[in-house]
Amino acid sequence: MTMTKNKKIQRSPLTIAVLALLAEEPMHPYRMQQLIKKRGKDEVINVRQRTSIYQTIERLLRDGLIVVRGTSRETGRPDRTVYEATEEGKALLLEWLRDMLSALPQEFPEFPAALSFLGLLRIQEVEQLLEKRTVALKEELARIDSALQTAKAAIPRLFMLEMEYKRTVIEAELKWVSCLIGDIRSGDLVWDEEWLREIAQRFASPNNEPV
Repeated sequence: MTMTKNKKIQRSPLTIAVLALLAEEPMHPYRMQQLIKKRGKDEVINVRQRTSIYQTIERLLRDGLIVVRGTSRETGRPDRTVYEATEEGKALLLEWLRDMLSALPQEFPEFPAALSFLGLLRIQEVEQLLEKRTVALKEELARIDSALQTAKAAIPRLFMLEMEYKRTVIEAELKWVSCLIGDIRSGDLVWDEEWLREIAQRFASPNNEPV
C-alpha cells in the first residue's frame, strides 16, 4: 500500500487518537477509551460510544495502518485483542498532524448554519435564545477554567493546549454573541416579515441574478 492510497483515507479526531495511542504502544480498545478519558482528550474527541472505537479500528486494519499484535489475557476478564500501528500508519499520522496544524479546513459547524437562517425566527425569540446561549458559554468557560487550574500543577502545558484553544474560542464567541444581543436591543440589527419579503423580492429580480 502506498502513501497515495493513504491520502484518500478519511481522517477524524478519533482516527488521529487511535493511531497516536497505538504509535505510543500496543494496546486494546478498552485501554484506548480509558486513556483518552483519563488524559482529558474526550474534550475534543468523542468516545462516548466504544463501538465508534471498534469501527475506527476496523477501518485502520482494512487500510493497513494498524495490525493485530496479539491477545491480552487477564484473570477474570475476557480476552482482548491488542493492536499496534504500522510504520505506514505512523507516517500517515505525522502527515495528518502537519496538515491539520498548518492548513485552514472548510468546516461546517451548526451554530453558523443556524445564524444564516436567523430571519426565520422572530427577533424577540432570537434575543432570548442568544441570551440562553451566553449563559451556557459562561458556564462552559467556568468549567474549563476550573479544569485548567486543577491540572496546572500536575500536567505540563503541552498536554493541555487543546483546552486552552477551546477556552479561547468560547471566550471569543461569548464576546461576539453578547455584541449581537446588544445590536438587537439597540435597533442596529432588526428585521420583520415585511422587510424580509422586500429583500426576497429584490434579490429575485433578474438584475440581481448571480453571474
